[in-house]
Amino acid sequence: MEHSPGPQNVRARLLLASATMLFVELALIRWTGANIVHLSYFSNFILLGSFLGIGLGFLIPAGRGQWLTRWAPIPLAVLVVLVREFPVQVRQSSGEVIYFTAVKTTGLPQWVTLPVLFGLTALIMMAIGKMTADLFRRLPSLEAYRFDLLGSLTGSLSFALLSWLRAPSVVWGVIAAVALLVLGGRRNTIRYTIPLGVMVAVLALETVASGISWSPYYKIETKRSTSTARDYNISANGVPHQSIAPMKALTKPGSPYNQPYRETPRNPHRNVLVIGAGNGNDVALALAHGAKRVDAVEIDPRLQEIGASLHPARPYDNPRVHVHINDGRAFLEQTKTRYDLIVLALPDSLTLVSGASNLRLESYLFTRQAFEAAHRHLAPDGAFAMYNYYRQNWLIDRFGSTLASVFGHAPCITHYGNKRAAVMVAGVTARDQSCAHSTWQPSGKVPTAATDDHPFPYLLHRTIPGLYIGVLSAILLVTLVSVRMTGVRIRRTAAYTDMFLLGAAFMLLETKNVIGFALYFGTTWLVNAMVFAGVLIAVLCAVEVRRRMRRVNQLALQLLLFATLAIAWLIPTDLVLGLPFAGRLAAAIALAFAPIFCANLIFSDRLAAASDPTAAFGANLLGALTGGALEYLALLTGYQALLLVVAVLYAGAGITMRFTRPGSQEIPVKEPLTVPAAPRT
Repeated sequence: MEHSPGPQNVRARLLLASATMLFVELALIRWTGANIVHLSYFSNFILLGSFLGIGLGFLIPAGRGQWLTRWAPIPLAVLVVLVREFPVQVRQSSGEVIYFTAVKTTGLPQWVTLPVLFGLTALIMMAIGKMTADLFRRLPSLEAYRFDLLGSLTGSLSFALLSWLRAPSVVWGVIAAVALLVLGGRRNTIRYTIPLGVMVAVLALETVASGISWSPYYKIETKRSTSTARDYNISANGVPHQSIAPMKALTKPGSPYNQPYRETPRNPHRNVLVIGAGNGNDVALALAHGAKRVDAVEIDPRLQEIGASLHPARPYDNPRVHVHINDGRAFLEQTKTRYDLIVLALPDSLTLVSGASNLRLESYLFTRQAFEAAHRHLAPDGAFAMYNYYRQNWLIDRFGSTLASVFGHAPCITHYGNKRAAVMVAGVTARDQSCAHSTWQPSGKVPTAATDDHPFPYLLHRTIPGLYIGVLSAILLVTLVSVRMTGVRIRRTAAYTDMFLLGAAFMLLETKNVIGFALYFGTTWLVNAMVFAGVLIAVLCAVEVRRRMRRVNQLALQLLLFATLAIAWLIPTDLVLGLPFAGRLAAAIALAFAPIFCANLIFSDRLAAASDPTAAFGANLLGALTGGALEYLALLTGYQALLLVVAVLYAGAGITMRFTRPGSQEIPVKEPLTVPAAPRT
C-alpha cells in the first residue's frame, strides 16, 4: 500500500464515517431504551453490541464483506420497525435487585427479544464499521487514527447538542440517513433510499404522536387523566412516572405529599427544598403550607416545563419558587442554604447514567453521604422527608436504618396504599418529628447502607445478579465465535495478550471516570457528554504526541501510568468534593484523564509495532468487551476498587508486552505505520 497521505476526500469521508458510527451508536442506546420497557436499565447491553459490531467491521479483510456496505441500512430499518410496530418489552424481575415499573410487560419472550436486538445492533454497527475500516486502510495508521478520533468526537458532540435542543427521534433518523447516503455513494443511492425512507417514516410517526416529547433523558408521553384525582398522567420511556394532581387530591387524608407537614408540627416550613420537583406537586404543597421560599430542583427540564404549563395550581409561576435544573446531589454539595424541610420526592429515574455503567441517575441521592449532606443543610427544628413506592420491605429497612444512623434516632414511617409504599420523616432531633403512626422498626435483617463507593441502593446484597451473569456470558461467547468467523484465529491472538489486557483496562478506566464525574458534578446529560468528549480528546492528544516523538520508552510510560493511577487511588473523593467548583473541575480532569493519556500513548505505540494488526485488534476487542463485563465487579467491590483491577490489568499488559512485542523496546516514529490492505490471519 502506498504511504502517501491519501486524497483529501478520503480524510473527509473517514471523518464522516467515524462521526456516523458514534452518532448511530448513541442514538441506538437512547432510542431502544426509550421504547423497550426495562432496557433503559441495561443500556450497556446495546453498547457492547455496538462495540462488537464495530470491531467485527474492522476485522473483515479488505475486499471481503462488501455485501455489508451494500445493504447497510436494512438492519437499521428492521430494528426500528420491529421495536415500533411490535410490543417488544423485556420482563425484568428479581429478588436481588429492584426494577421500577408499573406496567405488565407483553410481547416476544425475553430469550427471543434480547438476542434479536443484540444481533441487529451488532449488524448495523458492523456495516458502518466496515465502511470506516475500508477508509482507514487508505491512510497511514496514525493519521487514520487521528481522523477516526476527530470523527468520533464530532459524532459524540453532535448527539449531545441534539439532546440539549431536545430534538425528537425523527431528527436523529434524518441525520443518520443523510450521512449513510453520502457514505454509500451513487452506486448505492437507490438501494439505500427505500430502507432509510422506511426508518425515517416510522420515526416521524412516533414524533407526531399526540402528547410525545423528548427530554435529554426520556421519551415523555403526557395524557389527560380519566381519574377524578388526577389531571394528567406522565409516562417516561413507556413507564408511568408522574401524575399532575389538583390541590384537593394532594391534601386529602392519607396523601403521601402532605405527610411530611403533618409529622413536623413545630417546623415553621419557611424555607423548603424539593429534590425531584418534577411537575410541581410537592412545590404546590410547600406553598400551601406557607413556605416563604421553595428551591425546586429537577434534573429533567422537560418534566418541569410540563408542570409549569399544565399544573392547575401553577406553582412554578409563584415568585417564591426558585427552579434549579440540576442533579439533586450536586445541588446539595453546592448550596450554602439551610432549610426547614428537605423533601426527596419520587426521584427514581428509570434509566442509567450512560451506556457504560450500572449507575442510575438517582443513585447518589440514596447513599449515606447524601443523607449526611441533607442533614448538614437543615436548620434548627428542621426535618428531612422521603417517600416512594419502594416495592420491597428490605429497601424500606435500608433507608430507615441509614436515616436512623445519620440523625441519631429512628424516623417516622407511614405506609400507604400497601406496605411497600411509605413516607419517612426524620427531624434534626427526635422532638422535631411527631410520628402520627409509628417510628421505623426493621422488618427483618437490615441490608447495609448504600455509599458513594457502592451506590446501588436497589441491590439487596453485594452480589452480581444471575441475570447479569447469564447475559454477559452469552455476549462474551458470541464475541469469541464472531471474531473467529471473521478469519482471526483465536490461538493467533494469544501473541497479543498484552493488547487484550490493554483493552480490558481501558474500558474499566473509562467507566470509572464516568462514575467519578457523576459524583463530583452530578448525573446530568451535560456532565456525561463532557466525560466522553474528554476521553476522546485525551486519546487524540496522546496520538498527536506519539506522532511527534522520535522514540518511545515503554517502561517510562508504564511507570508514569501507574503513578497517575496511584494518585487517583490515594486521593479521597471527599477531598475533591470539598473543593470549590474551579478546583474540583481541575482535580477531576487531572485524576480522570492523565491515566487515559498515558495508557493511549502505550496503546498507539504497541499497535504500531504489531506484525499482525488484525489479530492485535481482535485481541483488543475481546479485552474491551471483557472490561465491559468486569465493570459489574463494582456490584461486589464498589467503584474505587476498580482502580486496583485496572492497575493489575495494566501490570499484566506491561509484563506480557516484554515477551510478545517484536523487536526492541523503542520504535522510531518515522517507520512506515500502516494497516495492511489484507491483514494476515
